[in-house]
Amino acid sequence: MQHLQARANTLVEALPYLQRYAGQTIVLKYGGNAMVEEGLKRAFATDIALLKQVGINPVVVHGGGPQIAGYLNKIGKKAEFVQGMRVTDHETMDVVEMVLAGLINKEIVANINRAGGRAVGLSGRDGGMISARKMEFAKGAPELDEPEIIDLGRVGVVHRVNPEVLQALEQRAFIPVIAPVGYHKDEFYSYNINADLVASAVAGALGAAKLILLTDVVGVLDGAGELCSRLSPAAARGMISDGTIGGGMIPKVNCCLEAVASGVARAHIVDGRVAHSLLLEILTDEGVGTVFEAE
Repeated sequence: MQHLQARANTLVEALPYLQRYAGQTIVLKYGGNAMVEEGLKRAFATDIALLKQVGINPVVVHGGGPQIAGYLNKIGKKAEFVQGMRVTDHETMDVVEMVLAGLINKEIVANINRAGGRAVGLSGRDGGMISARKMEFAKGAPELDEPEIIDLGRVGVVHRVNPEVLQALEQRAFIPVIAPVGYHKDEFYSYNINADLVASAVAGALGAAKLILLTDVVGVLDGAGELCSRLSPAAARGMISDGTIGGGMIPKVNCCLEAVASGVARAHIVDGRVAHSLLLEILTDEGVGTVFEAE
């Protein structure tokens, strides 16, 4: 009976969150181990289907870096990186688009549909959803008077999000699943865009209640290595300035701060290695990651 009572208590705990987010949009960036391990893939798909079933509107933006690397290796294409960013020539972009908008996107759609959802796969090119511009990347060095401008090829940043396609799908009870490929409004060819950047921009354009980035870490850690369950933008910027937040966590935190600044109520960094971490973050009192809120 105690075990059954604990289950009932969990459902009761979820009630105010179900009421709060009913009819609201939540944008989820899906990446890391959650996209690789079979058990976590099934758990994610079930979470998405459940959220839609209870009246919340999930929008999924996914990555796929390891899968892209695997297919480039298969065709003998050597990867080139500059400070962690992939140089993307035309041939590489063809592979990127095939893997992201084709193989990965359709697998995620199939998993969600198998779990009882109604998912639809898209790339940013569909319906003119995500227009992009070329990323300008400057590489500094002590021996240079001015930063060196590096051409990363077809690597872009979000210029504008047109939410009409996503809004139409939500109104018909579909779940959008977005591959982070955008198009240049004048040149009409595609750009590879970081999935975190796309998720943040989509969340802002939709006026989402939440942006959630699934990662392979527990969240943002303080100087003592303890999880920061809640951070204001000012506190987060201070931790970046003093070096507490560093490396690959900086762009993720900045994506969260940009989303909050654009009107998203809350942005989260959540450990995707924990099964059903989305439900734990959205529908429980304590949550499992770091949340950023406007001051």
